[in-house]
Amino acid sequence: MKQIFFIIFLSLFTTFAPFSLFAIDLSALKITENDFIIGDEGAPVTIIEYASMSCSHCANFHKNTLPDLKIEYIDTGKVRMIFRDYPFNYPALLGSMMMRCIPNEVRYDYMNVLYQLQSKWVNRDPAVTKKELYKIMQSGGMTKDEFDSCYSNLDIENEILEAVMAAQNDFNIRSTPSFIVNGTLVEGNKNTKEFRQIIDKILSE
Repeated sequence: MKQIFFIIFLSLFTTFAPFSLFAIDLSALKITENDFIIGDEGAPVTIIEYASMSCSHCANFHKNTLPDLKIEYIDTGKVRMIFRDYPFNYPALLGSMMMRCIPNEVRYDYMNVLYQLQSKWVNRDPAVTKKELYKIMQSGGMTKDEFDSCYSNLDIENEILEAVMAAQNDFNIRSTPSFIVNGTLVEGNKNTKEFRQIIDKILSE
């Protein structure tokens, strides 16, 4: 049922999204209590990542670029990083929901593990996705009851889907990963060198 609902939502979202561009209010720039954030609140550069947890380019960013950015810019107080969900399919939605059900202090590690193991749990068969994702979450200490409770939490699901619509309204995001760097949209996976150029330019101004 969850997969059918998501497909219907995605169909309506794709069909009607262009008409929402006439009502841009940049509300997606507002930081909310649902945002997962790492880095100094007073950092001069804020990067908002919109990612789908089933997206291979997003996995590439998290495996090969984010570690460098964290060491060079986030841990040194220059960049604040905000991670937001932009699921394009059922596995991504389920993965995003699981990230909302674990403590923030371990969420960064869990998130990166799911990207590392993406090929194991992202599957066309929703039953396989659910089964394999549970194995990963269980290995980190999540019980079956906790997993099932998270899976069936409609409030979490609605929060994620509403945030997708807000991002579409404000920035017309069409692909993942997409980044909002101090209010400016940067589309597509960028390597460490490209991010250095973007960040250093802002820091020098």
